[in-house]
Parts: sequence; structure tokens; C-alpha cells
Amino acid sequence: MKGYVYILASKRNGTIYTGVTSDLPTRLYEHQTHATPGFTSKYGVKTLVWFEEFDLVTDAIAREKAIKNWPRAWKLELIEATNPDWEDIAYHLHGL
Repeated sequence: MKGYVYILASKRNGTIYTGVTSDLPTRLYEHQTHATPGFTSKYGVKTLVWFEEFDLVTDAIAREKAIKNWPRAWKLELIEATNPDWEDIAYHLHGL
């Protein structure tokens, strides 16, 4: 089963959230519609700014845990390496 690690942001250099899922389009929809109360709905974190796809969800979980332990500066560098303008890249999900 595939897995995805993703980072959401409230705005450029704003609050960020790192998560993992086996169904990124559905999980993103849940974040954006505040379907589940929690961190992302409390802080308005709903813009997809980065994600990685893995063939195995266990690999995605390991990557998510590693990223969550990184300093904030590393996470910002990860985002800006592929998305320097912090654009919403959710449109990339249409091919998943």
C-alpha cells in the first residue's frame, strides 16, 4: 500500500503541520473542510506545500517521524527546495 508524507502550512513561513496517510487527496479534503477537530483546524493549516510518495506506507511513517524530529529550519528548507513560493500544490494530486 502506498503512503504519503505531507506538509501543510497556514501561510508562507507560518504554522506548519507534517502528516502521513495512505490516501492524500481524501486526507487533504478532511484538513481543508475541518472534518476532524484538531491542530490543523485550530490554526488554519490547510495549504499543501510539500509531499512525498512511497511505495510502502511503513516507509512513509518512518519518514514522517524523522521529519517531525527535525528543526523547523530544516522543514522550511525542505519546502522551499521544491516550492519556493509556498504555493498550494494540491493540483498535483489529480494524477494520484
